[in-house]
Amino acid sequence: MKHMDIKEVFARKELAGEKVTVCGWVRTARNSKNVAFIELNDGTSLKHIQIVVDKESGIDFEDALKLGSSLKVEGTVVEGRNGVPEINAQSITVIGTCPAEYPLQKKRHTLEFLRTMPHLRGRTNTFNAVMRVRSVLAQAIHNYFKDRNFVYVNTPLITGSDCEGAGEMFQVTTIGYSTEYKNEQEYYENDFFGKRAGLSVSGQLEGEMAAMAMGKIYTFGPSFRAENSNTPKHLAEFWHVEPEIAFAELPEVIETAEDMIKTVIRTLLDTCPNEMKFFDEHFEKGLIDRLEELISHEFGVVTYTEAIKLLKESGENFVYPVEWGCDLQTEHERYISEKVFKKAVFVTDYPKEIKSFYMKQNPDGKTVAAVDLLVPGVGEIIGGSEREADYDKLVATMKERGMNLDLYTDYLELRKYGSVPHGGFGLGFERLIMYVTGMQNIRDVILFPRTVGSIR
Repeated sequence: MKHMDIKEVFARKELAGEKVTVCGWVRTARNSKNVAFIELNDGTSLKHIQIVVDKESGIDFEDALKLGSSLKVEGTVVEGRNGVPEINAQSITVIGTCPAEYPLQKKRHTLEFLRTMPHLRGRTNTFNAVMRVRSVLAQAIHNYFKDRNFVYVNTPLITGSDCEGAGEMFQVTTIGYSTEYKNEQEYYENDFFGKRAGLSVSGQLEGEMAAMAMGKIYTFGPSFRAENSNTPKHLAEFWHVEPEIAFAELPEVIETAEDMIKTVIRTLLDTCPNEMKFFDEHFEKGLIDRLEELISHEFGVVTYTEAIKLLKESGENFVYPVEWGCDLQTEHERYISEKVFKKAVFVTDYPKEIKSFYMKQNPDGKTVAAVDLLVPGVGEIIGGSEREADYDKLVATMKERGMNLDLYTDYLELRKYGSVPHGGFGLGFERLIMYVTGMQNIRDVILFPRTVGSIR
């Protein structure tokens, strides 16, 4: 049906006095002696449009006052209180009625309660704002890379190799449970691909292959981790941004990561002032100032070894003890970014034992050219590295870790045919959304969260 977005009614001042048609769902309604008021929202704007119904007009409006009902409203745009447009209704059509047991009756519900109804929570102010921020950030990321000559590639979601080498992958099979095969090898030989397959944990390995042809690429798609982790920061299915840059060493990877973060946050602040004000008021006081502060300074850089020294000399009583060779925990990351540098900081050159097999080995023989971006309030939001471009060194590392080289033939051959220095990073998209909105649980920044023991 032909109608105008509510966002357009708010944006176009020249509509005052004009007749318009809008559609949406009833968020609130009240019925006074001579006039009825309906707050209508169609998802295009955080603000609701107020529909004013003059009871003497003869409009049939009783069913239109039920929360959750969908309406088509024709009327004239007028200036309401504080200069905010509203619509004087001339006709109201109830498109879809809503029963009294509609679960979103109260103005405020807990986020835990709303997780029980992912099909409806998008109609609340919170998730209206979250999903719009998500959309704007996604477009800003695409624009960032497009404007810098990166090629957008789509890497496979079904893979025969594990990028991280940790084995926490979802298995893909057409056979399922069966007792008719003698062993695992026979089982997989009879499966769809003739070998073991799983859902991808990252598009990086294939992304490197694309970068060896097109120079600069990025992927932006779902990744899957069968990690038995039920924390506020983990999902079994999440969205991953992964650029890969040929002819680049670690400093260029760091430069790109900083520039991207600053650019997309600036775009968000400029594009979504109402949504950001909402999050600042209701979820994290001072959020906008925090983000403005983040992007106004050069990010710091510190080596892992220097970071360990700072942590050990801090006098802090950390839950997890700090020694060279340990993996940094969130409490360590936040101390470095919040107390030491008081801004975002890159930590580089981690011990090779705690990082992935594909990272470039440093001349010291103990560390690799890895980098994590730590931000105040959260900790790590980006992980990256320069990749190992030397065939012999990469093979040696994979053998040390007991990896099956046959599963990585294509990846290894990149090091034979015109190998070049290259690197990239991965950004968990949902974690970025958490950071810029102040939302504390990753389940609340994705439409349908997939977590251990929970799917619908």
